[in-house]
Amino acid sequence: MTEAAPKPSTLAGTRWGLTVPLHGHSLPEQREVVSSLAGLGYTDLWSAELNGIDAFTPLVVASQWTSELRLGTAIAPVYTRGPACLAMTAATLADLAPGRFMLGVGTSTPVVVQQWNDIPFEAPYARSRDMLRFLRAALAGEKVTATYETFRINGFRLDRPPAEPPTLALAALRPQMVKLAATESDAVITNWLSPADVPAVREVAGPGTEVIARIFVCPTTDVEVARAIARRALTGYLTVPAYFAFHDWLGRRDLLQPMMDRWNAGDRKGAGTAIPDSVVDELVIHGDFDYCRERVDAYRATGLDTPVIAILPTPGVDSIEAARRLTPPA
Repeated sequence: MTEAAPKPSTLAGTRWGLTVPLHGHSLPEQREVVSSLAGLGYTDLWSAELNGIDAFTPLVVASQWTSELRLGTAIAPVYTRGPACLAMTAATLADLAPGRFMLGVGTSTPVVVQQWNDIPFEAPYARSRDMLRFLRAALAGEKVTATYETFRINGFRLDRPPAEPPTLALAALRPQMVKLAATESDAVITNWLSPADVPAVREVAGPGTEVIARIFVCPTTDVEVARAIARRALTGYLTVPAYFAFHDWLGRRDLLQPMMDRWNAGDRKGAGTAIPDSVVDELVIHGDFDYCRERVDAYRATGLDTPVIAILPTPGVDSIEAARRLTPPA
């Protein structure tokens, strides 16, 4: 049996990313800092989509502000945009940033999909697989007529396929989805993990798949303030069944079960206080800027290809100034 050739790497040297938009500033106010990021050592700019600015608009404007940074969505949900709509939007951004755009997709959560968009959250693995296969074909300029397990396409072709199709990434937490990302896309996107957790994801993804993770940073030396901010963010995510199962896989079930028990009992505030300090400190970086930079770099030391800093809203900290100071260690 002939061994499959390894995937070409999506990397171009050591990477260091930032999440946009930066909180506390309008998009136009971020032009100057975005334009300066490459000179500060950043290589990547990644968007986030929840209930504020969408995943694509910040990257559209950034594509006109910088010609050096790789741009990526982390993530565009596979349910809330139809397949053709998602392909068209991705093709537009790929045309604006040739060779610099990675389309990151994922399932998002039942709250976003069902409660906010009134779309059934069904067959997440199959929907992710089908969307990746459709996007690969459509963004290459093919005419797609196909019946997938979760949707059907009849005769779609991009009127203007990008000269350089975007690379693809899939948000993944547990082994099955990580393996899907490694098989059907170019990279796996994950988050809410510690440096010590990276090898587990890397082992499943394999050496030929880029591993990207959003790293949450609260740049303050006030430990109590930092932990309070971190607990609010962690409670919102780790009580989602998929995230709880992720940390069960990583070995934190016993540590997080009290949080989940209180959450399920309706004690939302108590759920946050039940998260041990040790878990908070593992999953959210806090401290002075030098310590935060070194801690982000620790993820690369354990096998992460692309750390993407997400600056949490922190009292007394301007997010633009923080971005300028959270540059890669020399």
